[in-house]
Amino acid sequence: MTASSSSTTTALGGQGSPWTVHLKLVGMAALWGGSWPCGRVLAQALPPLAAAAWRFGIALVLLAAWMHASGGFARLRRLTPRQWTGLAVGGAVGVFGYAMFFMLGLKHVAAGRAALVVTTNPVVTTLVAAWWFGERLNWRIVSGMALAAAGAVVVMTHGAPWTLLAGSVGKGELLLLGCVATWVAYTLIGRRLLVGIDALTTTTVTAGFGLVMLVAAAFVFEGPVAVASPLAASATTWVALGFLAAGATVVAYAWYFEGVAALGAGAAAGYISLVPVFGVLFATLWLGEQVDASIAVGGVLAVAGMALMNLARR
Repeated sequence: MTASSSSTTTALGGQGSPWTVHLKLVGMAALWGGSWPCGRVLAQALPPLAAAAWRFGIALVLLAAWMHASGGFARLRRLTPRQWTGLAVGGAVGVFGYAMFFMLGLKHVAAGRAALVVTTNPVVTTLVAAWWFGERLNWRIVSGMALAAAGAVVVMTHGAPWTLLAGSVGKGELLLLGCVATWVAYTLIGRRLLVGIDALTTTTVTAGFGLVMLVAAAFVFEGPVAVASPLAASATTWVALGFLAAGATVVAYAWYFEGVAALGAGAAAGYISLVPVFGVLFATLWLGEQVDASIAVGGVLAVAGMALMNLARR
C-alpha cells in the first residue's frame, strides 16, 4: 500500500496539509458509507449482476486513467506469472464474488443494517490471520473483536441473538456474510500472492478481471436485455451507479492512499470505523430507513469494537 501511496499522491498533485488529509479520510469514510444506500437503490432498480458489471466497467475506465496519469501501466510489464495469478484470483474473489453478494444481499436487507453486518470483516480477517499467519493478539484486540461481533449479531438477528440457535437469520443477512467471506479471502490472498504489487495496480487489474467475470455471468444468468437495462434506467439510478463507480471506488481509494502516505496505515485505517456510521446516517436521510433499537445498540457495539481494534493495532 505504501508503494501506491506515493504514485497516488503524485497523480493527485502531492499531499495536502495535515488537516486536509484528515478531512479527506473522513470523506473517504463517508463515500464508502454512502455505497450502501446507493447499492440498495441499484439492487431495487436493476438486475444485480448487470448493475455490478456497469459499476465496475465505469470504475475501470476511471482507474485506468488514474494509472496512466501516474505512469502505472509500465509496472504491468514487471509482474510475474505468480502475481498475475494472484490478481486473477483476487478479481474472482474480491471483485466478482464480493460484488455479487453485495448486490444480492441489498435486495433483501436495508442499507443501514447491511453496513453494520459487514463490520465483521476486520474481526474475521484478524481471526484467520492469527491462525494462518501467526499474528499476535492482545487483550485489547480480542475485546474489540468481541464487541464488533456482538454488535453485528444484534443487527443480524434484529435484537434477538438467541434466534441464531434456531437458524432464523434471514436470506439477505446470509448473503451479506458472503461479502464478509469473500473480502476476508481477498485480503488473505493478497498477503500470499500479491506481495510487491502496489495497491493502485492491484485495484485496477483485479477490477478488470472481476469485470470480465461479472459481464459473463450477467449474460449467462440474466440475459442481454438485463445487461442493457441500465441504458433505460432513471436519473436516480444513474446517480447511484455513478456514485458507486466514481465516488466509492475511485475517489475514496485516492483519499485513503493519500492518508496512508501522510499519516501511516494504522492512522488511516482507523477512519474505516466511521464507515458504518455514515452508512446508517445516509440510509436514514436518503432512503428514510428507520433506526430501531437493534440497529442503534448493535451499531454502537460494532463501531466501538472496530475503533478499539484499530487503536490496539497501533
